Amino acid sequence: MPLDLPPQMQERVVCSIAAATKYEVPANIVLAVAEKENGRPGQWVRNSSNGSYDVGPLQFNTNYLRDLGRYGITAEHVAAAGCYSFELAAWRLRMHIKNDRGDLWTRAANYHSRTPRFNQVYRADLIIRAAKWANWLTARYPTHDVSTGAATVAAAAPAGPIPALPAATPRTASYAASTYVPRQLIVSASQ
Repeated sequence: MPLDLPPQMQERVVCSIAAATKYEVPANIVLAVAEKENGRPGQWVRNSSNGSYDVGPLQFNTNYLRDLGRYGITAEHVAAAGCYSFELAAWRLRMHIKNDRGDLWTRAANYHSRTPRFNQVYRADLIIRAAKWANWLTARYPTHDVSTGAATVAAAAPAGPIPALPAATPRTASYAASTYVPRQLIVSASQ
């Protein structure tokens, strides 16, 4: 448990990191989206423009959730406390990163909107928040370069566009970018 965080942020951080690991999405991006959305368990925010609601910690829109209903996913599921909404957000981010067009940040900002003017505003803020979270993660979690096994403190934020993830993604994802070193989180009982 990250003890240097206020108690109300601990679930957000733990769930974001776990979900990012599960869906092989950069943890700083999941953390940035969670911070940007800034929802709370049980929260429903009405959108006056179309009458829909943004629900729960990751502020999933009820219009989007209608599509997920065929999988049994309801607004009540994503409104609840716990890590489920973070896992759903990481899965959704992975699908945007893998399938959408544009650079990494445009793809990640599609979480909010594919409309260019809304995407650009969200994207700009997401980059700033992701850089902050990259620094936070680098300072607190030991990592190593997957290709060499050497310890590293390289920036956790991928810079620039990334290729689409392959259909059969290996256990440790790798992003091709000039300033990003592919790394994995080392989890041990002593941490």
